[in-house]
Amino acid sequence: MRPFTYERATSPEAAVKAAAQTPGARFIAGGTNLLDLMKLDIERPAHLIDVSRLPLSRIEAADGGLRIGACATNSQVAADADVRRRYPVLVQAIVAGGSPQLRNKASVAGNLLQRTRCAYFYDTSKPCNKRQPASGCGALEGLNRNAAILGQIHACIATHPSDMAVALAALDAEVETLSPSGEARRFALTDLHRLPGETPHVETHLIAGELITAVILPPPPEGGQAYRKARDRASYAGGLASVAVAGERIALGMVAHKPWRALQAEAALTVGASPAEAIGEELKDAATAGRNDFKVTLTARLAIATISETNGGAA
Repeated sequence: MRPFTYERATSPEAAVKAAAQTPGARFIAGGTNLLDLMKLDIERPAHLIDVSRLPLSRIEAADGGLRIGACATNSQVAADADVRRRYPVLVQAIVAGGSPQLRNKASVAGNLLQRTRCAYFYDTSKPCNKRQPASGCGALEGLNRNAAILGQIHACIATHPSDMAVALAALDAEVETLSPSGEARRFALTDLHRLPGETPHVETHLIAGELITAVILPPPPEGGQAYRKARDRASYAGGLASVAVAGERIALGMVAHKPWRALQAEAALTVGASPAEAIGEELKDAATAGRNDFKVTLTARLAIATISETNGGAA
């Protein structure tokens, strides 16, 4: 691990000001992903700004929905009575996303901003455009069983690992942020992450030093909610594919560079398509890299089962 400096922020405004004034600064809350990456010499922050003790962990009613503070832990969100009653898909996704030890430390914002689990990203001896721009993508011709099947191009076929973000995408959640200039903004969670394009190392639309302060849930949609995930084993294993359904909205996980809102499938269901026909429409442009061919069928079966579950078993 390389040397770094550390400070504990006293307010959100102080945190973003410090980030703007210190080159190479990073925010840290639970540190469940960042600290591992620092130990592996993948992340090299010169300065850490601890935001874990800021007043950003409340879960409270807001405009018929909920406002979840960015520093609320995953366990706190999953245990909240209102979340459990009104947004069960979010609870299911969080519980599927990590061990109790990780959920007790991981923050909401940190979960959204965690980095890919691609083996080539984690191995500094291998080429990775996400870790080292213009170095190449080792996964293209390598061990790409977990690689993306949607939204990827030649520069990067890594996937986003968050379960929680997939459920939030299906719930039409929004993100609140605070910029170093003091400007607050609010935008759709589906606009937070970027597809790789030619710059896969640029993963979000946040500007330098911008701090996520909350996630906003609208009123829960009408209809059922469910989350399903497939992985190689039941614990301590990353996901191969996941599906979140909330009413008429569908999101897919572990199949793209970002949580994937299945808009084509949603539109097909609206005009009377069966779950199989709808997800087939979403996956018709899926592209595989060899070892991950099975993910197309796996994702389709997960989606059919999850959509059918939320519609009373109608397939």
